[in-house]
Amino acid sequence: MIKKGVYAAGLSVLNTDRTLNIDATINHAAQAIQNGLHGVFFFGSTGQSQLISTNEKKELITKIANHKLKKQFFLGVGNNSLNEHKDLISYSMEYGFREFLIMPPAYYRGNTNEGVFNFYSGLINALPKVKIILYNFEKLSGYKFSEEMVTRLVKSFPNNIIGCKDSSYNLYESLKLPNFLMFPGSEAKLLQGLETGCSGCISAVTNVTHSLARKVFDDFENKVPQSKNEKLIKVRETFDQFNLISALHSFLSNKDDNFKNILPPLVLLSQDKQKELEEKLNKLEFVSEKNLAA
Repeated sequence: MIKKGVYAAGLSVLNTDRTLNIDATINHAAQAIQNGLHGVFFFGSTGQSQLISTNEKKELITKIANHKLKKQFFLGVGNNSLNEHKDLISYSMEYGFREFLIMPPAYYRGNTNEGVFNFYSGLINALPKVKIILYNFEKLSGYKFSEEMVTRLVKSFPNNIIGCKDSSYNLYESLKLPNFLMFPGSEAKLLQGLETGCSGCISAVTNVTHSLARKVFDDFENKVPQSKNEKLIKVRETFDQFNLISALHSFLSNKDDNFKNILPPLVLLSQDKQKELEEKLNKLEFVSEKNLAA
């Protein structure tokens, strides 16, 4: 069961033929957890979920069902089709997964409140035991959740709508609902969010800032002075200057060639941009545990 903590929107590791490298994807997530994360979400936007086939997703789900870290593994869906959502969620639930990070369909722009409500109600009516974390990311989906819309969904489905990942950042400071998990989508807002009652964060860059983010979280929980938050914010702001998926794959590919594989239309950073990223991170004296262990 998901609870308060620091989570990653996990990266998908690919083979040279651009099929999903299931073992490497799972190992990357497990290592991030071992380095401090409370959990990892597979198949979010950071994991290139819209570009990965349903069959590959099912293969990974089958494999993590027996993993020792299963309780710290969570799932996105990353499709546009309502029926494909139902299919993948139903399949996952057969293996004991109940909680899913779900964004409204992203293909057709101009999503309306009524259309988005119909999407989530369609899922819940078909799968009444599903637990959903709303994914608020207007930049990708073309739809920004309002406080009124989230409240409507929670009131309509109090046993199903359990939280929100807020990557549009219009909700995490002000939306207050009982027993509702709120996760800003950036560790740069982790401490600020915790101070206003949020539950932690779900972030792309915690794939590499895992231990820094966990230190900030633990220091807040233990009520001790912060020593790493400034560095955590600066590292995140550095990655934010680039496409996050491209930057993360480029950064990690320095020590692991698997990360050089990425699905079109995504591309790695150019050599100049990669050098720029590395120079900025070096000035911050940032090296992830992934690189130290490699």
